[in-house]
Amino acid sequence: MGDKQALFSASLIPPEVSRSFPDGFNIRPLERGDYSKGFFDCLEVLTWIGDIKEADFLERYDEMVEAKGTYYFVVIEHEGRIVGTGALVVEKKFIHQRGKCGHIEEISIAKEHQGKGLGINTIKALDSLAINLGCYKNILNCGPRNEHFYVKCGYQNSGIEMSHYYEEERDAYHRG
Repeated sequence: MGDKQALFSASLIPPEVSRSFPDGFNIRPLERGDYSKGFFDCLEVLTWIGDIKEADFLERYDEMVEAKGTYYFVVIEHEGRIVGTGALVVEKKFIHQRGKCGHIEEISIAKEHQGKGLGINTIKALDSLAINLGCYKNILNCGPRNEHFYVKCGYQNSGIEMSHYYEEERDAYHRG
């Protein structure tokens, strides 16, 4: 499928951020046609995906498009394959003068491309998106093993994450 419909305008990613990626690696918005380019292979590095067919992907993608101003998935493309991804979800609040808070989600780099600065540059891209969209802060949740990485990206521990799951108990990989 050659559908190039982007989730958001690529102009929201500053050129200096795009240029910070190594040669041959292109950061861009998620596109409707990305199902067959390894998007889920990349996400599987992070957590369990399930059995998601192309129709499922397209349905969720279209829902994200309809929620304009909320979902900003970026992907890193290399040699026609998606090798990295991350998302900014924008929460519109009443507090902070009706401010916007960004939530960083699903940072995932294909194992064979880890250690090349793609993760840090993805965070920089999402931070730039948040600034361009008027967010007053970004927040994220991570496990203790990833805390050092996010500290390198400029984030600091600012509390305790709490969860209340509504599904049967699973191992950490399948829990999410």
